[in-house]
Amino acid sequence: MDSISVFLADWQVLFREGIHFTLSGEEDMDVVGEATTSEEALLAIRAKPPRVAVLNAEANNLAGIKASRFLKQNFPTVSVLLILDSDDEERLFLAIQSGALGCLTKDADPTDLIDSIRQVAHGSYPACNIILRPGIARRVLASFEEFAAVNEQLDRLFAVLTPDETEVLRNLSQRGGAVEAGRSPGSEPDDINRQLRAIATKLVANDHSYRVLEAARTGHGNAVFGGEPGTTRAPAEFVTRGEFSAFKDSIWERFQSAIDDIK
Repeated sequence: MDSISVFLADWQVLFREGIHFTLSGEEDMDVVGEATTSEEALLAIRAKPPRVAVLNAEANNLAGIKASRFLKQNFPTVSVLLILDSDDEERLFLAIQSGALGCLTKDADPTDLIDSIRQVAHGSYPACNIILRPGIARRVLASFEEFAAVNEQLDRLFAVLTPDETEVLRNLSQRGGAVEAGRSPGSEPDDINRQLRAIATKLVANDHSYRVLEAARTGHGNAVFGGEPGTTRAPAEFVTRGEFSAFKDSIWERFQSAIDDIK
């Protein structure tokens, strides 16, 4: 069986070396690179994508969370495991939104780290279990409710919850703590786990859609224009700057109007 290639990025050299030492004792894991910052990590990962990227969330500037978002969108085969300095609900929520498949704090047991790397490497989504926390469940539910309020005016741009997913989140926001807390009569634990994964996936998709809108609002739309060197897309597949400008003005006006309607 092929070994799991792992890239490590953390500003604390001793902590990073500690992870490297821990993983060196695992026959199925191979540390293929290290970096001090998320920016350095992205340069290396783009050149040679690993199977798993272990990134520090970097509390001061959220660079690790931004890197996770970039990898999710551009290198979906790279599974991200975010390391947080503390068990902070706001950071955990942002980590889930970024598309990270797993999240751990720096005081996690080495065995948990090893298990998490194996899980995300094989497609598991342990980060979605963070939604079991009442505070996180409330944040997730509020996020979907905010987007639902403006969704009709935006041609249903944002993903919505199913009735069952909404019920799961409401149950968890009130009780939380375990899969059983989100269950409704007749549901099975596997059903809840699937729903948690679906909820997390939609949360990531909505975060991406919102950032596209924000890019349109601020005019950061260079990526959609033609004429960029190195591209293989035909010119007809691109929009002109004028077309993009008209789109951005239209979509932002509709977004702002929808927000005003619910105030």
